[in-house]
Amino acid sequence: MAGPLSGYRIIEIAGIGPGPFAAMLLADMGAEVIRVDRAQAVRGPAPDTPHFDVMQRGRRNIALDLKHPDGVATLLDLVEQADALIEGFRPGVMERLGVGPDACLARNPKLVFGRMTGWGQEGPYSQAAGHDINYISLAGALAHIGRAGEAPVPPLNLVGDFGGGGMFLAYGVVCALLEAQRSGQGQVVDTAMVDGAAVLMSMFWAFKAIGMHDENARGTNLLDTGAHFYDVFECSDGKYVSLGSIEPQFYAELLQRTGLADDPEFAQQMNRELWPHLKSRLRDVFKTRTRDEWCAEMEMTDVCFAPVLTMSEAAAHPHNVARGTFVEIAGTPQPAPAPRFSRTVAEVASPPAHPGQHSREVLADWGFAADRIDALVASGAVKDA
Repeated sequence: MAGPLSGYRIIEIAGIGPGPFAAMLLADMGAEVIRVDRAQAVRGPAPDTPHFDVMQRGRRNIALDLKHPDGVATLLDLVEQADALIEGFRPGVMERLGVGPDACLARNPKLVFGRMTGWGQEGPYSQAAGHDINYISLAGALAHIGRAGEAPVPPLNLVGDFGGGGMFLAYGVVCALLEAQRSGQGQVVDTAMVDGAAVLMSMFWAFKAIGMHDENARGTNLLDTGAHFYDVFECSDGKYVSLGSIEPQFYAELLQRTGLADDPEFAQQMNRELWPHLKSRLRDVFKTRTRDEWCAEMEMTDVCFAPVLTMSEAAAHPHNVARGTFVEIAGTPQPAPAPRFSRTVAEVASPPAHPGQHSREVLADWGFAADRIDALVASGAVKDA
């Protein structure tokens, strides 16, 4: 592995959503990430085909029983050799298992202990269950996503789980690893999806402060589908295109290519009272051609235009093909690692592994003696698939 994090060893305590996503980002960048699954997740020999979850790519898998004292001892021995550990349990669970920050940092004072939760390690909500939709609600993000007169629309689980969660966890771990190189000391990284989603709204707090975004009028503002020049439009074939013609020169290009350059109503770009009417007129214009016909007219121009593509269409689009934005790993199409580096090139080291698939191999590589590995497997503290 030649990525920029090559040489770092990271332990991932298996979870769902943002934790595996953060681990995937770190592994894509070259870190040796070991995923620790529950022993109970091993249900027989590992199949010949990779695990279905592409977010588990690029790392080996070991299965431990953390309710078994030897399983806990094994994890702590691994911690001694690791640079970081990430986990996504509710606050207090790792401590009850005997592998919380105090126990781990006692064994390895330079360890970065990354924690991923929805609400954070403290606060009134900290012990409550939740999902992405709840975290972005409390963060003040979901209320502003949607069209005028309609209910808020959850943007998949991109803003909480992945943007505000997994991305911030990976960023926080790398920040702490950099600091540990200088100080020689580890620390705990408390990543909460509610915090991260709030940070993602920073620009809109600025817009609100200067009167550019009305928080009580969803779907009427510049970037929330209020403007006729920043929205998606249906074409004659039922497919969609997107416009982002904000700046005057881009707006002028839009009007020229839609035949509206001499229309006096469209000359009033920033007249908010006209926006609904102008949007209705633009809808009629875009329904006169198919998506492909509009692409032929507007792609690669300064309109700020792109077709609205499905995942499969995106993987086949010439621009994404030219950049290698998507790759196929063991027969499964998926996004390629990002961002890109000129010298320490990121890559997917391996397809997703099954629980316990590398238990013996990992322990041997991390210095465990063969007789101890045999004893751990025999005791049930370690499960080998």
